[in-house]
Amino acid sequence: MKNLGMIVNLRKPEAVSMAGKLLQWGKDNGCPFLLPHHEASALTTAGLDDEQWLKTVELAVVIGGDGTFLRAARYIMGTDIILHGINMGHLGFLASSRPDECENDLHNILCDNFTVLERRVLKCVLYHDDSALHRIYALNDVVLTTNAIARLLRIEILFNYKFFCEMPADGAIVSTATGSTAYALSAGGPVMPPHMNAMLLAPLCAHTLYSRPLIASEDDCISLIPKGTTRDIMLTQDGQLAYEVLPGDKIDITLSRSKKIRTVNLPGRSFLDIVREKLGWGQAFK
Repeated sequence: MKNLGMIVNLRKPEAVSMAGKLLQWGKDNGCPFLLPHHEASALTTAGLDDEQWLKTVELAVVIGGDGTFLRAARYIMGTDIILHGINMGHLGFLASSRPDECENDLHNILCDNFTVLERRVLKCVLYHDDSALHRIYALNDVVLTTNAIARLLRIEILFNYKFFCEMPADGAIVSTATGSTAYALSAGGPVMPPHMNAMLLAPLCAHTLYSRPLIASEDDCISLIPKGTTRDIMLTQDGQLAYEVLPGDKIDITLSRSKKIRTVNLPGRSFLDIVREKLGWGQAFK
């Protein structure tokens, strides 16, 4: 790795402090970090404009929690930049490196002692009157909900463009395998390893006895169509960006074939190790 970048959650003092330490570490070890202009300005160092940064950086260190990692994923979407997260948050399924391990992990990266995991992302197209209004890419999930308090949403679900069911619920989540440990997990969905080429449909508080999470393959398309007259409907992208949806609009969701997010996979730190640590599996029997 010749060109290392850095993306920082500037709202977390501990993340800013860690960024300062790593900037000095990079200088001491002959691998200075390149920062986008916004981060560079806040850290009082030189930076690059977005276009130059995205063309130059090969691997970017993301300092923050999973929210910062998701923001970084949107920023580098469509490039070959590899992301490595240092977790300054809570669960941290995406940003898996701990602050006390980060220098050793970066040494392994500089010595090319890592593999690259390619994570599939969702491609979501929102149609209104058969015209595509938005094309959205999400690393974790897209969620269709109503903003109204305690308001039921009726959602028509198509599977590969054929009617599957109409579901009364508070909403619906469609996630990637990466996103199975995020919002979909709290909705009762299964945990899927991030290398799986699959999607997960999980209802939110369904008002039926038959609704269960459903796994779809990389070749499938899940479509969501809100019904009724409720106009206070939103589609959220990775829990960070929101889009207005009207009754009768159609949302086609597939796994993108052209865009992926590449992340660092360090030796001796598997996905199941992270699941066991973060979710506490098996600890009750120790």
